[in-house]
Amino acid sequence: MNPAALLPNPDLIIAFSAAISVCGAILVVSWPYFARDQLSARMVQMANERERIRARERARLNAKAKTPSLRSEPKKLFKDIVERFDLAKRVEDGDLAQKLRMAGYRGQSPVVTFLAVRAIAPIAMFLFAILYVFIVLRLQHPLFVKLGIAVAAAWLGYFAPQLYISNKIKKRQEAIRRSWPDALDLLLICVECGMSVESALRKVSDEIGAQCVELSEELSLTTAELSYLQDRRKAYENLAERTGLDGVKGVVTSLIQSEKYGTPLAHSLRVLAQENRDMRMNEAEKKAAALPPKLTVPMILFFLPVLFAVIITPAAIRIANL
Repeated sequence: MNPAALLPNPDLIIAFSAAISVCGAILVVSWPYFARDQLSARMVQMANERERIRARERARLNAKAKTPSLRSEPKKLFKDIVERFDLAKRVEDGDLAQKLRMAGYRGQSPVVTFLAVRAIAPIAMFLFAILYVFIVLRLQHPLFVKLGIAVAAAWLGYFAPQLYISNKIKKRQEAIRRSWPDALDLLLICVECGMSVESALRKVSDEIGAQCVELSEELSLTTAELSYLQDRRKAYENLAERTGLDGVKGVVTSLIQSEKYGTPLAHSLRVLAQENRDMRMNEAEKKAAALPPKLTVPMILFFLPVLFAVIITPAAIRIANL
């Protein structure tokens, strides 16, 4: 039997291959018309989810309307003082309002209260110093010395509110700086799990509240701003302005770039979390290195005299008994 007779017809193979190729080409060209538009459905789903988040955040804000809020109306006395001294222009000062926001005081009421207290404090301190120096102590000093003490008290009363706000800002920034690396780790875990930025920030604000109330408050406010502000970039920039920390500004820049260009956020958060953790460790090492010079004077004043007394006293007693 001829082996060539067992082979299939070459023309049949070529025709069958051509038919398969034509069918495949037709299927490839027509596939987009038969497949579902996943992108449009995904975009509609994301838009609906965003609207649900906004509605939920607005409902939470409305539910808390009866509780003490972050913003309150200024007292009538303070408003009258501000109007009396013509300080209405300072109320609209953006730098002053920004300072008070960094200290944790938001709204128009803290600005009015600060200006009123700054106007009252010098007068009150001056009168108190006059009463204390002339009536209570009855100092036997020249008149200009007594008036100088009263003027110094008035000067201190003028700058005392500003010093209080500056101290409040430093303490608040220090608390946020200590807890910021831990918050970034939690945010990284939430983002890598597939959570959205709003959900991740809300979760982090809930978890970090036991460690740092200030940071929890700022993240909760940022979550609320993301739910109702049209420009999401403004919400991130507000977070950086309220804290005034370089570490927070770096994270805000990464969030803005991720929103605008679609860059991966997880890698940036991991790098920034490590950098902030290193910065926190460096600050701790600086404080530890500064302890020996600070302890030198207390040791000379308090420790060495006691040590000398313990060493010399037994010898002095023996010499006295001879």
